[in-house]
Amino acid sequence: MFKVGAYIVYGLNGVCKVEKVEPMESSSVSSERLYYTLVPVYVSGSRIITPVDNKKVKMRPIITKSEVMELINDMNECEPLWIQDDRAREEIYKNAIKENNSFDLIRMIKALYLRRKARLAEGKKATASDEKYFKLAEECLYGEFAIALDMEKKDVVDYISQFLSEKTDIEE
Repeated sequence: MFKVGAYIVYGLNGVCKVEKVEPMESSSVSSERLYYTLVPVYVSGSRIITPVDNKKVKMRPIITKSEVMELINDMNECEPLWIQDDRAREEIYKNAIKENNSFDLIRMIKALYLRRKARLAEGKKATASDEKYFKLAEECLYGEFAIALDMEKKDVVDYISQFLSEKTDIEE
């Protein structure tokens, strides 16, 4: 069970802060069952009430700062998550978003970034589907990274770029 004040990833809602853990006051619901009241970090004015034992929606603690740094450190070496077949790729990307696995999201962002770069070099635009999944993956990943790194979500991309360029300078 998550404690009040903890940050968790709640399904497709992204990062949420646990505001309360208590029984729901309702005549139609057992007073013995505990519920989380979750506040989505990046959706103002929203609250989610869900059973603590909810098996339908994936809930997990956010990754730690050291895990974020390890993921960032390994970004250049990770294989892009690319599948040639459009339908198969979309299915894989849907699952990656649903599972919200940070490593797979990085691989997805990398693949879509490289594809966008290649298409622009050919004088073509990125596809709508690629852009959609790129933005979804960024939202999921960078929101969680921002909380773990104690920074604004808008600053995460610059932080990663700065870290990777410093790492490259050191290695050269």
